[in-house]
Amino acid sequence: MTRSDETTRPPRQSRHRGAGHVGAGADPTALPTSDAVPLSKTRRKAAMHDLQDLGEALVGLSNARRAQLKLPELLDHAIREAQGITKWEGRRRQMQFIGKLMREVDPAPIRAQIAQWNSAPAAEKARLSRVERWRERLLSEPDALASLVADAPATDRSRVSALIARTHAERLHGRPPHAYRELFRVLNSLLKTPRDAIEENSNDE
Repeated sequence: MTRSDETTRPPRQSRHRGAGHVGAGADPTALPTSDAVPLSKTRRKAAMHDLQDLGEALVGLSNARRAQLKLPELLDHAIREAQGITKWEGRRRQMQFIGKLMREVDPAPIRAQIAQWNSAPAAEKARLSRVERWRERLLSEPDALASLVADAPATDRSRVSALIARTHAERLHGRPPHAYRELFRVLNSLLKTPRDAIEENSNDE
């Protein structure tokens, strides 16, 4: 073979070039599989920590909520065992085990469901703040009751009006705030659903 033959020979293709090629749409946090290009050590460690953190969130769930996630039996059993471990080292090892088991499930829907559950307290806090704002408006703005009726047509106008008058009398004479508290309970019951839902239900009736 001449030197010219050597220089014109096409370069040898790597046997592993096509295996595990990571495309542009690949999940950068996904752990490597047998046919994927291994992640760097740093990224692999970060991905494992992410799964362990998700495992910690699962351990903190009630049994009823965790059952809604329909986790694999082995993972669910490992989580229940972790809930009973009190020693730090034992729990650490168990959480590492849970993190490994998490590699066998799709974490995205689990994260989405937990995020939805976690948003509920914030929504309830916002609703109670709305109730409190309405109570203060009713006690300080003469036209607030008409606005409340427009916002929530199911309002018992005569009852709320009586509670407003009683609350003012309590404050004037230094009496215990029974009517003030009762006004909050009435509004809390009335405003259990978002404004749009109240208006939609009223229109349906």
